[in-house]
Amino acid sequence: MGGRRGEKPLGADETLHLRVDALRADETMQLRVPPPPEPPAPDGGRAERRRSARSAGREQTASAAAQAVGRLLGPLAPYARRLKPVYPRPGRAGWRRWIPSWRQWIGATLTSFGLLSAFLVTAYAMTDIPDNLNSYATQQDNVYFWSDGTPMARTGWVQRQAMPLKDIPEDVRWAVLAAENESFYSDPGISAKGITRAVFRTLGQGDTEGGSTITQQYVKNVYLTQNQTISRKFTEAMIALKLDNKMSKDQILEGYLNTSWFGRGSYGIQRAAQAYYGKDVGKLNASEAAMLAGLLKGAGLYDPTLSKANHARAAERWSWILDRMVEIGKLSPQERAKYTKFPEPLKSNPLYNTGAQSDYLVELASQYAKKSGHLTDQQFDLGGYQIYTTFDRKREKALTDAVTKARKQAGQDNPAAAKDGHYGAASVAPDGRILAVYGGPDHRKQGYNESNATTVPAGTAFTPFVYAAGLEHGVHKTRGGPATPVTPDSVYDGDDGVPVTTPEGPYWDRSGKKVSAHNDGGRSYGQITLREALAKSVNTPFMQLGMDAGLEKVRQTAEASGLLSSSIGPQVPALSMGNSTPSAIRMASGYATFAAGGTHTEPYSVRRITRNGSPVPLATPRPKRAIGEKVAEQVTEALTDSFRTAHPEAAGRTGVSGKAGTTDKDTAAWYVGTADSVSTAIVVYRIDLAKSLEPLPLKGLAGTSARSVPYALWSAATGLG
Repeated sequence: MGGRRGEKPLGADETLHLRVDALRADETMQLRVPPPPEPPAPDGGRAERRRSARSAGREQTASAAAQAVGRLLGPLAPYARRLKPVYPRPGRAGWRRWIPSWRQWIGATLTSFGLLSAFLVTAYAMTDIPDNLNSYATQQDNVYFWSDGTPMARTGWVQRQAMPLKDIPEDVRWAVLAAENESFYSDPGISAKGITRAVFRTLGQGDTEGGSTITQQYVKNVYLTQNQTISRKFTEAMIALKLDNKMSKDQILEGYLNTSWFGRGSYGIQRAAQAYYGKDVGKLNASEAAMLAGLLKGAGLYDPTLSKANHARAAERWSWILDRMVEIGKLSPQERAKYTKFPEPLKSNPLYNTGAQSDYLVELASQYAKKSGHLTDQQFDLGGYQIYTTFDRKREKALTDAVTKARKQAGQDNPAAAKDGHYGAASVAPDGRILAVYGGPDHRKQGYNESNATTVPAGTAFTPFVYAAGLEHGVHKTRGGPATPVTPDSVYDGDDGVPVTTPEGPYWDRSGKKVSAHNDGGRSYGQITLREALAKSVNTPFMQLGMDAGLEKVRQTAEASGLLSSSIGPQVPALSMGNSTPSAIRMASGYATFAAGGTHTEPYSVRRITRNGSPVPLATPRPKRAIGEKVAEQVTEALTDSFRTAHPEAAGRTGVSGKAGTTDKDTAAWYVGTADSVSTAIVVYRIDLAKSLEPLPLKGLAGTSARSVPYALWSAATGLG
């Protein structure tokens, strides 16, 4: 090609003629064309030279790597060629031509096993234990207790109270393990057999089969949903494996026992014990534990109170669980022989049986618990708190029974007035403990708490605070002059209609009229001592005493004794006649200050709080000096005289004092007093809640002065009636 030797080269415009001899059929002609030469890099192309150098280096590296792989895999090439399927297989006849060889079967099995192992290892490494638990796994109910420690009520969407494992008897633990997962303490957290059965069940019938370990069930309860899918089951298994390596078996079992559903609205073994047997889990025996353990398979099918079929299933499973406990060595045959009769549970959940009146108690206690325990609404709503209240069960019953009877009687005697009638009541100890309240007929119908309402004036029940202010601070007869001491024997004008005076003269109201004080019924008493005036409920001396001592001092004394500043009325002469609107709780607290020798402790309804057994810091009120001890004693003596004067039939009782209270427009009637060191305040009033909170005239609802409804309720509540 290109001419023979000796011939001159071709010119650029001449044509090359290539003569090719005829080829045989088995010969191939190849024409090699050399690659065109690379153009030289232009002067100064340093960057281009660097790129070329790097490219050459990469090519050399890749070539070296390929050679190394070739050296490693070279010996395997013959085996790979053998494993490579060739179909139809040579040397085989018929259907055997399409069947892989044993080498191919082994290769495929090993490859599948390797891929599956790699997948599981990767999935395990990539699966994290979730930080957030399911709301139903963390939410518990809050339980309230009477002052004697017995349960009073519970609140919350979920019935659950977590219990430490140490407080759950071993018989209870092993009854659950025998029923659900006897190999719990030795398994790795999952059951391969159970998972396989669940997968086939899901693929074949669209739902999952049991067989999960307790660890898997715990993971489902607290981390995952209840969706019956293969993906959920796989995730459950991965988390269970990790959890089994992270937590101890006892921790997992404790969590499982506290989050499992047992029916009757209860989560956890503690609530189940209370819901089915009315007792704490620590008091369950092996037989009762076996019945509860049977519920884990499905309370809808094994709650024996729901149907006869359920009862038969529950009894059969109960017996099987006890037998399993014997087989695994956790119950002796002798102990098993004792349990021949099925332990019938309660017919209904006693935790739902909270009285309507207790809802008012719960309201007061929860408000106080959050405030004094520094708990947010979110924290409190998550539950798990045990609130030990100050409420006395016997006093609460006596007070509730008395008011309920009075309401019923009023409805019969005066239905028109009774329709809008309200009865607030509270008993407070000298140390501030609220022992009993009456909040209303039914919290579910009337959330308005009548014992804590600040809507009606205190009336003449307020005069002991005016008396205490005069005794404590003295009086001023001249503006800016020194205070003159006041004693119980100090004399004031007790006539009706006496004008109220100041150091400068008569007191004029904004309308330009002289302000005068009036007694009940317009009665005049002449010159009378302050102690006698309080005993006989003479009003006019105290209206003047308030002006002489200073209305600011009256306010200070009332607030120091327990009345809220927000309820104190305008600072005018009517302040001494009770234009303030304290609640029954606060009035009882104020009189308790007199009974406590002049020290005041803020009223409180919770003495202790725990969360799942651990104490919660609680800011308990401390007593503070409100008035002098001598002044408190003098006020108590005058109130004792008041009680004996108004109720001579009960004058023989010692340690009893009290005073009635009336208002100018007959919108409220009070009786506040102390018996056995406990101060109780009763108020009766009328308000149409559908229209406004403006008090209405009583229209005889509170009885007469001779037969006062507030006093009747007070005497019944204190045990004097």
